[in-house]
Amino acid sequence: MEHNDATETRRTHGHRTPYERFVEATHDRVSQAPFFFVCLAVVLVWLASAPLWVDLKAWQVAIHTVASIVSLLLLVLLENAGRRSDEAAQEKLNVIAEALSDLMDSRAREDEELGESVRKLREAVGLEERH
Repeated sequence: MEHNDATETRRTHGHRTPYERFVEATHDRVSQAPFFFVCLAVVLVWLASAPLWVDLKAWQVAIHTVASIVSLLLLVLLENAGRRSDEAAQEKLNVIAEALSDLMDSRAREDEELGESVRKLREAVGLEERH
C-alpha cells in the first residue's frame, strides 16, 4: 500500500507537527460562526472609520490590503487542511480495501469468480499482490 506525506509524518514522529496542529486549530476556528462575525465587525469598523481618513483612496486600499493578505493566508491553510483530510480518508479507504481484498482472497480458493474480483479490487486501488 502506498503511503503519502501525512502518513509518513505520523509514522516517523508518532504525532502531528506544530504546523499540522496550527493548521487544524485554524481550520477549526475559521469554520465556525464567530469567525464570520469577527470579519463582519472588521468591515463595519472599517466602514465607520471613513470620516477619520483624509484620503478615501487610502481608506479603500487599507481594507483591500488586509483582506487580500488574510484571504491568501486562509486559502493556504484551508487547502492544506483539506488535502490532509483527503489523504486521511484515502488512507482509511485503502486499509478497508486491503482488508476486504485479503478476506476475499482467503475465500477465493473455493470460488474462481471471487479470485477475479480480488484481482480487480487490488488493481483498482493499487494494492500489491502478496505472495
